[in-house]
Amino acid sequence: MSDSHTLRGEGIAATILAQGAELSSLRNAEDVELLWQAGAQWPRHAPVLFPIVGRLKGDVLHHRGKTYPMTQHGFARDRRFAWLEQGARACKLALTDDAETRARYPFAFKLEVTYAVAGAALEVAFDVINTGDEMLPASLGGHPAFNWPLRAGLPKEAYTLTFANEEPAPVRRLKDGLVRPQAEPSLVEGRTLALSERLFDDDAVILDQVASPSVRFAATRGPAIEMSWSGFRELGIWSKPGGAPFLCIEPWHGFASPAAFDGEFVEKPGLMHIAPGARRSLSYRIRVS
Repeated sequence: MSDSHTLRGEGIAATILAQGAELSSLRNAEDVELLWQAGAQWPRHAPVLFPIVGRLKGDVLHHRGKTYPMTQHGFARDRRFAWLEQGARACKLALTDDAETRARYPFAFKLEVTYAVAGAALEVAFDVINTGDEMLPASLGGHPAFNWPLRAGLPKEAYTLTFANEEPAPVRRLKDGLVRPQAEPSLVEGRTLALSERLFDDDAVILDQVASPSVRFAATRGPAIEMSWSGFRELGIWSKPGGAPFLCIEPWHGFASPAAFDGEFVEKPGLMHIAPGARRSLSYRIRVS
């Protein structure tokens, strides 16, 4: 099967890679590339985060007295998925556990990722299926990186994130990749988060009590992106500390380990717990304008 597949709608074109089931290109009706093209500052486009989001303490997973190596954001982004469907407007890929995954994550699973275009929107749907006989603990996240600025010549500070609702809840920040013990005051003024490179001096901004189902990334002119989500509980916002020409808007179910947590993986905060034979469905949508 092919290494990549391109979907085309009335106002959008999206290319998906078999490697990592990763979105690698997103173009609008004017054929402007909106997605970060995996440059030197960060060599990815929009990785799928599974079976963890963020880091575990010591980069190890504890389960029933054994430890397993588990790197940041999990292994799905580094595995080749199998194509299940390849159509003009939709495609589906899947990753199933095998000896390599079980050496790092001792659970049976199937992860299906479906991409579909409609009009000027791309829908990304995930199904996490427990194919084993014990409870499946897992996290899942999207990590799309958009060009920042979206239009050449505009300053980064011209852009804001505008949420559907006010976001007064405290936010979480990271230290050495783990969630700090104390929350910090919201950085969102009403519904608006002003963007600047300094915002990411302390790594990602994590809204672990996000009130909105969507957010709009835009300046006063040029292309704009609206992201909405369903089934995800948290939202991460990230750019590489020190400055890079991309902004990641990341719907998550889960987050990095709290700094003090080093217990059994099944007890880690933020996980989904999926019963044998059951599935959990989550999705996000990117609409360009």
